[in-house]
Amino acid sequence: MTEFEIRLKELSNQAEIDLTEEMISRFSLYASLLKEWNEKMNLTAITDDEGIAVKHFIDSLYLLKLVDIKEGNSLVDVGTGAGFPGVPLLIARPDLKLCLMDSTAKRLKFLETVLTELKLTADTVHIRAEEAGQNKTFRESFDIATARAVAPLHILSEYCLPLVKKGGVFLSLKGKPESDEIERGEKAIKVLGGEKAQIMEYELINGDKRTLIITKKISQTPPKYPRTSAKLAKKPLG
Repeated sequence: MTEFEIRLKELSNQAEIDLTEEMISRFSLYASLLKEWNEKMNLTAITDDEGIAVKHFIDSLYLLKLVDIKEGNSLVDVGTGAGFPGVPLLIARPDLKLCLMDSTAKRLKFLETVLTELKLTADTVHIRAEEAGQNKTFRESFDIATARAVAPLHILSEYCLPLVKKGGVFLSLKGKPESDEIERGEKAIKVLGGEKAQIMEYELINGDKRTLIITKKISQTPPKYPRTSAKLAKKPLG
């Protein structure tokens, strides 16, 4: 095992996350590709091995500790960027039907390379979330939508909840929310067909405070949502 693989094994054990040697090998290759591609395009500000392992990989994998994700669930990672949390979840749970969604084609090219090198299967979709939410191919078609530090909750909910089928769940991964973010988000969530969000606070093994906001979809999103980005920005639901 490489130094990175040994350290990731130690860190995942500390976090009580069980990874096989095959998974650790895939994470190691993912880290190498991330650093290589980051030299020619902006993927992440975190480039040290420890940071990648904890703040990207283990943070993403915490979802599997905090939420019951059923076998074969469909999951869309909105504004996936460099692939977090979607790709780490797929490494640990290759049974998931993963869709990596982003508005930047270059990032998706990177992710297609990662998937090929890691011998994993997922869809990559070049589209803005608000456009996807009005597209019958994607609207209310996923069991789970995830997003990591993309936008404030009241904005993010309008991007993500229209993609989630009734009975599904929207998972927002954040640091510490702004003082009024949850309150504003709750107003948007109610309009968009979600029930009152469940807030789960946890701490990474390096001491970083994190927040997972869990929103169950209990009714269909009204057809007018999501709105265009201009209308969404001008008159947010929250």
